Amino acid sequence: MTANTREKTSTSGKTPVTLLGLGAMGTALARTWLAADHPLTVWNRTPGRAAGLVGEGAKPAGSAAEAVAASTLVVVCLLDDASVGEALAEADLTGKDLVNITTTTPAQARARAEWARERGARYLDGGIMAVPPMIGVPEAGGYVFYSGSTELFEEHGETLAVPAGTRYVGEDAGHAALHDVALLSAMYGMVAGASHAFALIRKEDIDPVAFAPLLVEWVTAMAGPSITQTGEHLASGALTKDVVSNLAMQVAGVPTFLTTAEEQGVSPELISPFFELMRRRLALGDGEEGLTGVVDLLVRGN
Repeated sequence: MTANTREKTSTSGKTPVTLLGLGAMGTALARTWLAADHPLTVWNRTPGRAAGLVGEGAKPAGSAAEAVAASTLVVVCLLDDASVGEALAEADLTGKDLVNITTTTPAQARARAEWARERGARYLDGGIMAVPPMIGVPEAGGYVFYSGSTELFEEHGETLAVPAGTRYVGEDAGHAALHDVALLSAMYGMVAGASHAFALIRKEDIDPVAFAPLLVEWVTAMAGPSITQTGEHLASGALTKDVVSNLAMQVAGVPTFLTTAEEQGVSPELISPFFELMRRRLALGDGEEGLTGVVDLLVRGN
């Protein structure tokens, strides 16, 4: 009988969880586990943040080490990788299942996985694709990427899925963080483009509220097919297949975008770097390509 099985039979029938970190995200996670009747032990560097959760049934721990000792499944949701190391410095991780959903880099996640293994723990890293109000609300569409120990994920998948959906992306502990940062980077790129669009109309007699749904409709219509085609082109190497708007044509149109920005008194700094990549790719490649070739220009060494 495993330690986890002993925990299940000695409590409510639900896997006990220890949660380190009670910021906005940690608190949201805690409440969903409590609502689902999971015995929950909590710890936060600032003890006062646990008060409300204790009133809802959580058990407070006086230290991170004490919290870790309370459960086999330990979930960490702290500020950064350094905070994780500090919080767990005195904890005995032997036989523990450590799930770290703190935002880190892929290299930090891999190093933390090795660090946990050396201390006798199984390790799973996570990247949260949600904001706190989406936690515990399945229809909101939030989920968490997980990577690392397959056995840990399979054993605790049901418990981890209580706050948000789960998507396992492989044994490499760094892949959850990489997926997380990659998707967020795309989000910021999208916001950059939208910011430029709003800047163009800012001084005109155009209602930004009325303009917004036009922008959403257009970006939605373009993004899906474009992103899908990029993935297919990268996988096949056939960069001209099914291209509708080729690179040569798009580069020819760049002056219109830059001149319009100048006329509107808008800095082109958000879009100029991508236009420059397009020009460089055209100089190196086939004008019949789409935009996929710029990907390899971004990868150092290419």
